[in-house]
Amino acid sequence: MDSYNILTVVMPVYNEESTIITIVENVLARPEVGELIIVNDASKDNSWEKLQTFAGNPKVRLLNQEVNRGKGAALIRGFSEATMPFVMIQDADFEYTPDDYPIVLAPLISGKADVVYGSRFMGTPGQVRFFRHEMGNKFLTFWSNFFSDIHLSDMETCYKAFRKEVIQNLILTSERFGIEVEMTAKLAKAKTLCIWEVPISYAPRSYNEGKKIGWRDGFAALWHILRFNCFTSLEESLKKPWSEVLKKR
Repeated sequence: MDSYNILTVVMPVYNEESTIITIVENVLARPEVGELIIVNDASKDNSWEKLQTFAGNPKVRLLNQEVNRGKGAALIRGFSEATMPFVMIQDADFEYTPDDYPIVLAPLISGKADVVYGSRFMGTPGQVRFFRHEMGNKFLTFWSNFFSDIHLSDMETCYKAFRKEVIQNLILTSERFGIEVEMTAKLAKAKTLCIWEVPISYAPRSYNEGKKIGWRDGFAALWHILRFNCFTSLEESLKKPWSEVLKKR
């Protein structure tokens, strides 16, 4: 498959006026990107106004939510409107670099994977990270692995990429950061999906620089791990049986 114009990038935005112009330009510079769906989640700063810079770009779709609903709600909306063969998440800051798109997309393009997680914890070089934040991520990943029975090194990573028909077949309901746990649990329930992990680079920002996830989200994630792995059935997780969705694989 040609690697040009095959990817929909979904970018949730909330109060990212200092980085939004540059990160959008970086995403659009990637030849893989055929569509960038930006969902502004009722930003209180000038993010939405700055995004108008890209209003005339045929690859960019600007969606505005009048009421702040959370990252999950923004992603759900973006996933539903994606049109390219593959779909990927991109945060609106510089923690993750679009230069890693080829690494993440390679298993999808080759037909080896249905879903790819870009892991920050697979030994790649990069900026020194915050210890407690990294241990928190690994703690949540451990319990997600325990209940889902798939072995990931980085469940909370932003860089998740999917075949379009796979992500659009999930019934997703989490409006905040629980979306990461929910996606993982519901993908794991399939048993027939091929899920890959690849190493990616990572440049963490501090809370002073705008990092939004906190300890309350960590406690909520534990509940979501139990809820979506133990108390949600396969039928409640999917729009169609995987046998219908994957028949063209």
